[in-house]
Amino acid sequence: MKVLVTGAHGMLGKDLCPVLDDCGYDVIECGRSEFDVTDYDAAKKYIERAELVVHCAAYTNVDKAEEDPLNEAVNAKGTENIAKLCAELDIPLVYVSTDYVFDGTKKTPYLPDDSTNPLNAYGLAKLHGEEAVQKYCKKYYITRTSWLYGHHGKNFVETMIALADKPEIRVVNDQTGCPTWTVDLSNAIADLIEEAPEYGIYHLCGGGHTTWYGFAKEIFKLCGLNVNLNPCTTEEFPRPAKRPANSIMDNQGRCRDWKKALKDYIELRIE
Repeated sequence: MKVLVTGAHGMLGKDLCPVLDDCGYDVIECGRSEFDVTDYDAAKKYIERAELVVHCAAYTNVDKAEEDPLNEAVNAKGTENIAKLCAELDIPLVYVSTDYVFDGTKKTPYLPDDSTNPLNAYGLAKLHGEEAVQKYCKKYYITRTSWLYGHHGKNFVETMIALADKPEIRVVNDQTGCPTWTVDLSNAIADLIEEAPEYGIYHLCGGGHTTWYGFAKEIFKLCGLNVNLNPCTTEEFPRPAKRPANSIMDNQGRCRDWKKALKDYIELRIE
């Protein structure tokens, strides 16, 4: 089966394409150099070659998204273009979305059918993408993930390691979520394609949960780094984009525990 991956040269795409290739799929790798997702006609020339599309291409700078129109253009309009084309060509679509579609007020892990209410522009644009997929496609998997990190892009793990020699590191301890390694997400997407369960929304994120401070603490422990790490509140560390206090999602066992994944990530990084 020919599987087209948008955002193939991004942090997730660089891990997903080899995973799909290992599964025996004929992978069509597409990044911005191949086509811009906001260009409907350019996208069509590639998508009409596929039998399934995994839409990873996204604008991911959460804070900058508050004022950058490219956020809505890529995450909403671009996804709408992909959804329309997949519907027109009767091609199943896998759309990678985010935990930031939720407002964080729920006290228990979020389920796929829970109400959405984004707190920031990034989450809103990704929700608009979800809505476009649901509006135009009959064959779709919306896969929400969270706190993503990988070897092929900027991420929280690498940021923390780069800061290790600072006199003090303060990290937010009142936002809770599910760290997710791109390799684990890639394997979960491949499993979803292979299993072909009922179309709909799935949560593909690391198992268990932690705060950003807890995440940082585990990173330094696994790296054997002795740092002056201290917790702080969201109020003490303001950012342009508001984050949900609780973005824990129930992954129904589709990804392993986040600590096990992080251990493997760190070990591969050191090799």
